[in-house]
Amino acid sequence: MNFSIHKNLTFEQAVDLMFEKLENWKIMALASSVNDYVMVRNVSCLFYDRKVYFKTDKNFRKTQQLFRNPNVALCWSGVQIEGVAENKGLVVEEEDRRFEKLYKKYLWGSYNKYSHEDSEIIIEVTPKFVEIWDTSEDNYAYQIFINFETQSVEVKQYDNKNE
Repeated sequence: MNFSIHKNLTFEQAVDLMFEKLENWKIMALASSVNDYVMVRNVSCLFYDRKVYFKTDKNFRKTQQLFRNPNVALCWSGVQIEGVAENKGLVVEEEDRRFEKLYKKYLWGSYNKYSHEDSEIIIEVTPKFVEIWDTSEDNYAYQIFINFETQSVEVKQYDNKNE
């Protein structure tokens, strides 16, 4: 999507832009916290149904932390997603096995190395607030703030160039 700093974006356009930037998958930094103890680690994410999905072992420290505090943030190259994580159950028990099929397609190396059918769960992150840093087609730096709860968007120019 070409964007000019003078163009207004609707909520739907902003969400489409976010998922266009993320494409089908990305390795994202996942931040979580329990009792002011913050952890950050990389997770292999898939994007569909306007949500973020990753798999993890249900016994890992990060997973136990998510069970205690589901509020998370994910970041990749100027796209930060704040949201709520939910355990969707074992990867192999998903009804249509959509996650597994997509994970095999886009992240085969990770799927092949880290598949433990008895302990790998799907985590679904529902976005609440997103911040995107980018540059417009007329070369202005800007931020897009997407509020999923109010379904609103704000575009904020970061720099003021003199032409």
